[in-house]
Amino acid sequence: MDKKFFTIILFCFSVLPIVTLAQGLVPCNTGCTLNDFFIMLGNIYRFIVNVIAAPLATLAILIGAFFMITSAGNPNRFARGKQILILAIIGMLLAFGSSMLIKAFLGILGYQYANSLPN
Repeated sequence: MDKKFFTIILFCFSVLPIVTLAQGLVPCNTGCTLNDFFIMLGNIYRFIVNVIAAPLATLAILIGAFFMITSAGNPNRFARGKQILILAIIGMLLAFGSSMLIKAFLGILGYQYANSLPN
């Protein structure tokens, strides 16, 4: 019971405030156009990368480093920390590099303003 309660409290205080940062993702209230839909998709992308992926990757890097530092000669724990660290760095590179992939894909499709898209 105590572990379940602690998990729920931790979730409420750490994850739910992030949801309030999502306010303003939809650019229009009524009479939305197709352009507003694509603006909303861009806003959602930036929210996911900047507000969710970056802090999670930073936390994973810290956890991996903690595992490596506190391994105390245990090769399994050190290897686990190294694996977490490598995967977190790869995830961060993919999250921040996805903008370049999207622009390249749109450029290949012939979208003439692909290079002027916000990051």
